Amino acid sequence: MARMYKRLRIESKMSNLRIIENAIDEITNSIGINQDNYGKILVATLEAVNNAITHGNKANPQKLVDVEIVVEKNEMKVTVTDEGSGFNPASIPDPTMPENIEELSGRGVFLMKKLADSIGFNEKGNSVTMHFKEVTN
Repeated sequence: MARMYKRLRIESKMSNLRIIENAIDEITNSIGINQDNYGKILVATLEAVNNAITHGNKANPQKLVDVEIVVEKNEMKVTVTDEGSGFNPASIPDPTMPENIEELSGRGVFLMKKLADSIGFNEKGNSVTMHFKEVTN
């Protein structure tokens, strides 16, 4: 499989999530991804972009969200970066703990960790990279 690279920069508006969704559709169609992986990649990526828009850039349309998608050797790497001040990923409470069940925040990162094969944040905490392995049939 040839290496594939796509980079998108969007304004921090929820309506721009469809641009990202279309890009994921386009890439996954062109590499023949299996449905199970398609769902994981789409949900995790949209969650990351949603977090970048809402929490990172505080829905300020003047701030941009950068999305990089790299496909190489049957793996896909998605990096989402915002222009916010970042956060400490370790500070997010576990949403599955009984005391946090009612909490609305913290679910996105939890979901991203469940869906991706691995996930990492940069030191500043304004960029997340998710790896998806064995993406094609």
